[in-house]
Amino acid sequence: MTDLAPVVILVRPQLGENIGKAARAMLNFGLTEMRLVAPRDGWPNPAAGPAASGADCVLDGAKVYDMVADAIGDLGRVYAATVRPRDMVKPVVTPQQAVAEIRGLERRAGLMFGPERSGLDNEDVALADTVMTVPVNPDFSSLNLAQAVILAAYEWFKAKDDTKPRMDSRQEDPAPKAHYQGLYDQLEEALDKRGYFRSADRKPTQMRALKSLFQNASLTTQEIQTLRGVIKSLTWAERK
Repeated sequence: MTDLAPVVILVRPQLGENIGKAARAMLNFGLTEMRLVAPRDGWPNPAAGPAASGADCVLDGAKVYDMVADAIGDLGRVYAATVRPRDMVKPVVTPQQAVAEIRGLERRAGLMFGPERSGLDNEDVALADTVMTVPVNPDFSSLNLAQAVILAAYEWFKAKDDTKPRMDSRQEDPAPKAHYQGLYDQLEEALDKRGYFRSADRKPTQMRALKSLFQNASLTTQEIQTLRGVIKSLTWAERK
C-alpha cells in the first residue's frame, strides 16, 4: 500500500486565479504535485500567486505539458473528474472510493480535472482508467475548478491509512501510462495500414473505444509488451 499522494492534473485551465485557488485547495489537504496541460494563458501566470494565498510551493513545482498523454505517462492509474455522463464503458467512483483504491496501489495515481468552461473532453476521459464523480444536487451540479479539487483532496487527507488495500492476484502493478500510449500509437498505425478506419470521421470514436478497452483491462507492463509483440508479428508477416 502506497503513501504517495496522487498528482493533480489540470487540463487546459483558463484562468491563473483558478490555478492558484486549486493549489491552495491542494495544500490544505496535503497534495503538493500539480501538473498543467496547455494552460490557456501560459505559465507562469502572475494571477495565480495571490489566489494561492501562500501555497507557493505547489505553484513553484508545477510542471507544464503540451498533451494529456505526456502529463500522465508515468502514472499507473488516472481518475477523470466529470459530472457529465459519457458514452464510454468505464468504472465510476466517488472521490472517497477513488482514494480507497489509490491507497491500495503501488504505483503513483493521478486526479485529472478539465477546463473551467467545459470540463474534460472525451479524448481526455478515454485516457483515464476511471471516472470520478462527486455526488451533487442533480438540479444544480455546477462545481468550479477549486471546489472539485478540494473535495478530492479532502478525501485523501481524511482517509489517511484507514482504508484497506485493493486485492489483486497479479504480482505486477498496472503499467505506466506512457506504455499504454506506445501501444495505442503502434495499434493505430497497424490498423491504418489494414484499412480498419473506413471513415475519417469515425476514426477518433473508434480509437477512443479501443483505448477504453485497454484502460479497463488495467494491463501490466508485461501484458502490454506481449500485445505489442503480437501486433509487430502480424504486421511483419504482412510485409513478408
